[in-house]
Amino acid sequence: MRFTHDTEVSLQAAVALVNSAEDPDTLTTVEELDAFYGRFQYTGRRDGDRAELAAVRALRPTLRELLTSERDEAVALVNGLLADAHALPQLVRHDAWDWHLHAVAPDRPFATRVAVETAMAMIDVLRAGETSRLGICADDTCAGLVLDLSRNRSRRFCSTACGNRVAVAAYRSRQRG
Repeated sequence: MRFTHDTEVSLQAAVALVNSAEDPDTLTTVEELDAFYGRFQYTGRRDGDRAELAAVRALRPTLRELLTSERDEAVALVNGLLADAHALPQLVRHDAWDWHLHAVAPDRPFATRVAVETAMAMIDVLRAGETSRLGICADDTCAGLVLDLSRNRSRRFCSTACGNRVAVAAYRSRQRG
């Protein structure tokens, strides 16, 4: 299943944001938030202060719940996020992006825009029946989220580090056995 570019980027950003809470936390400074903003090509308002950082960090548990929920619960969460933000989807085009959906104005707080863009992306996931593309890392020592956009649904780990750690442990176990 191929999603639209904006859906894929929003899902990747949401997973990265949720996974930033794993040990070690990788979203602790305004500079790290700046890097997140740039990495996922967000546009619009940026306050660039500790309050904005705190608001985005506070969003992580909500997004984790949304991205790991069963379908009916995810629908309720999506609808709640959109209603809370008074979302009004509109087609927009800016920078290098062709027409895509924004559901809140660019002057809304960054945390609100992240929440709404994630909710909008989840609409596509839910409507396509593709919630199995989201899951928890197969490394038993990790709680990171996995977004599997591969054609054959083969992604099992949240990062190369987790995949390598499991492979090395399996190799060592075979060598001992």
